Amino acid sequence: MSADIILVIVVGTALAFDFTNGFHDTANVVATSISTRAIGPKQAVVMASLLNFAGAFISLKVAATIGQGFVDTDAVTTTVVFAGLVGAIAWNLITWWLGLPSSSSHALIGGLVGSVVAAQGFAAVNGGGLLDNLIIPAIIAPVIAFAAAGISILFVYRIVGNLRPGPVSRGFRHGQLISGGMLSLSHGTNDAQKTMGVITLALVANGDIAANHFHVPDWVVISAASAIALGTFIGGWRIIKTLGTRIIDMDPAQGFAAQGAGAAVILAASSVGYPLSTTHVISGGIMGSGAAKRLSAVRWGVAGNIVTAWVLTLPAAGTIGALTYAVASLFGSGAVGPILITAAMLTALAAAFARRIQRAAPAPSTP
Repeated sequence: MSADIILVIVVGTALAFDFTNGFHDTANVVATSISTRAIGPKQAVVMASLLNFAGAFISLKVAATIGQGFVDTDAVTTTVVFAGLVGAIAWNLITWWLGLPSSSSHALIGGLVGSVVAAQGFAAVNGGGLLDNLIIPAIIAPVIAFAAAGISILFVYRIVGNLRPGPVSRGFRHGQLISGGMLSLSHGTNDAQKTMGVITLALVANGDIAANHFHVPDWVVISAASAIALGTFIGGWRIIKTLGTRIIDMDPAQGFAAQGAGAAVILAASSVGYPLSTTHVISGGIMGSGAAKRLSAVRWGVAGNIVTAWVLTLPAAGTIGALTYAVASLFGSGAVGPILITAAMLTALAAAFARRIQRAAPAPSTP
């Protein structure tokens, strides 16, 4: 009974992470279209949420990598998965509050690795898997998106350089509806699967699925797709401002190039099972489209802050995951620790949002 209670908590926490992934990463897929006025904010968010949902059903290779590629499945318990998810959610909320577009993917993997290390030591971590499936792609993918967007915008400017700006801008705004849609679809294809992999890993740890017959149940696919779509619909407006306006002053052609490059890189990675950070990729595309016009067009200080958040994500989420596991283990191996931690998190979130609402409320008028 205790194991089943923990499993329910883990599934709920995983879907909560998927929700935060959606609103945290909404900026990745809609910021460029909104900033160039290719589409209105409400329409962009609705389109992104629908395509995120659809993209979750395209492939399950990323889910398999998350569930089997980074840690020893024999060393994983449902409490370990719970602690890793708490680490990921906490880091997502911290960076969202600060307006930093960090990687939800790396937060999830970092939290999981940290909790596994706290439970079983470093021997339970697949170092080769981390290097091959996470670290190397994390370095290469933004560089490819940077180069692809930069080369694309140079060709675009050469082709349309002598045409009237008005019709050109309108044409690329229409093009952004397509490139932005593809980016939204690719986001669902890659990011929603990460939660599917974690939930399935918890089902393996609970004995519901055999480790040598790893597969993602249909209900996991549907629930993860729904959670990320809902989070995308809610939207992460703080990060939208950072990606849409603070890195470069973007024109429609640059937005089209950045979105197209990002979508191509993410879809290619999803087809072979690499869990990329969509934040890394689209940020690389935005920087590339700006730098190709002129290096000074990129606000490199803002870009540096984003890179700093990327570097901190794995160790920060891992540390929170490890501490969460240590606290949960103080109450034994049953459900008491996860229940108390969940209650504390919900109380803290409710208090934080209550304070925010109170600050936003208009001051009472004086007679």
